[in-house]
Amino acid sequence: MNYTILLIGGGGREHAIAKAITDSPRCEKLYVAPGNAGTQSLAFNVTLDTGNFDTVAQFCESYHVDWIVVGPEQPLVDGIYDYFIDHKVKIIGPSKVAAMLEGSKSFAKAFMKKMNIPTAGYRAFTQETLQEGVNLLKSHPTPIVLKADGLAAGKGVLILEDRDEAIREFKSMLSGKFGVASQTVVVEEFLSGIEFSVFVATDGKEYVILPEAKDYKRIGEQDKGLNTGGMGAVSPVPFYDDAMKAKVIKQVIEPTIAGIQQEALDYTGFIFLGLISVDNNPYVIEYNCRMGDPETEVVFPRIKSDIVSLFEAMVDNTLDQYSLETKAETAVTVFSVSGGYPGAYDKGKEIDIPVDSDQCYYYHAGTKAIDSSVVTNGGRVIAATALANDLESAIQRAQEGAKALTFEGQYYRTDIGKDLLPYL
Repeated sequence: MNYTILLIGGGGREHAIAKAITDSPRCEKLYVAPGNAGTQSLAFNVTLDTGNFDTVAQFCESYHVDWIVVGPEQPLVDGIYDYFIDHKVKIIGPSKVAAMLEGSKSFAKAFMKKMNIPTAGYRAFTQETLQEGVNLLKSHPTPIVLKADGLAAGKGVLILEDRDEAIREFKSMLSGKFGVASQTVVVEEFLSGIEFSVFVATDGKEYVILPEAKDYKRIGEQDKGLNTGGMGAVSPVPFYDDAMKAKVIKQVIEPTIAGIQQEALDYTGFIFLGLISVDNNPYVIEYNCRMGDPETEVVFPRIKSDIVSLFEAMVDNTLDQYSLETKAETAVTVFSVSGGYPGAYDKGKEIDIPVDSDQCYYYHAGTKAIDSSVVTNGGRVIAATALANDLESAIQRAQEGAKALTFEGQYYRTDIGKDLLPYL
């Protein structure tokens, strides 16, 4: 059977997902809401209020949509899965309660504690328990990690060396610094190690492990400067060896899936496991209830299997019969961003984009098509993704791809992936 699919989202993640979907002969038609200039060349971009599920349902009925694939977290946390539970349309994404694994840090922490999943020690506070939190912070080891409980567009995590500053920020967060997202604040133990991400496709009972990745969040070279939505990523991760993989499966993935069953959470979708290796042991930093960005731009190009068949196995509860094939090549993606990002930046800058090739593919994020031109329409603009037989070659190709792309104010990091070369 072939399928008509609606993909929600408009970033680099969604372009990478759209590319994989349209590469499949099982895709009859793909709509993307809202999409970008990159998805427009593959599919039908549609203007749709994806926060209004009645509107989404009307579109699906009118255009005979079989599946909705949800890219970003907000529709999942808002309950799009639950809205469509009695509709013919199937959702690739978890229920509203299950999405709390991403939507609430305290929910996720309590879940991990219950299932004995390794994570940093923590305590959660509200305005009512503010003084208890202040008392804790006065003697808390530094650095101190403060996390807004809810979704804060990637800005709700602070790591602070000074206790007085931590107390000020703690009070500010509980007073509404991040709106409703910081009505509860989690104070967390700081873990020192190297971060990486593992991705799982699940139907809530069975699971398939996708290629792992390592992303780079800081704007500056050598991971300095402000956090961003992600400046690049690498897959596979050289230090993620068989021993570490075995630990992740036994200590993290299997108890996570067991917890989903034990708590009777409806979960048909992806689990993003944000991990840190501490003394060669994996600890969970966070769960996300969807694929990551920019990780998807290196994970999906390494999947050899038909992605629509993977979705079908997730929806039909046949993952136990599914075998995922991956490519041996290394993928590296380098994001070109607008000048000034992650602070203020201009939009509407015309982009000169090379033709996609086997050497490099360009995943659009903050782009917009105007007549025959493509212009910048966001902070993170385009990711240049390269595949090669080894990490060094993939790094070089991705850098060449980023350099060949040009627009006024363009900036990209030249060190993505280089920190991993010593692990080879």
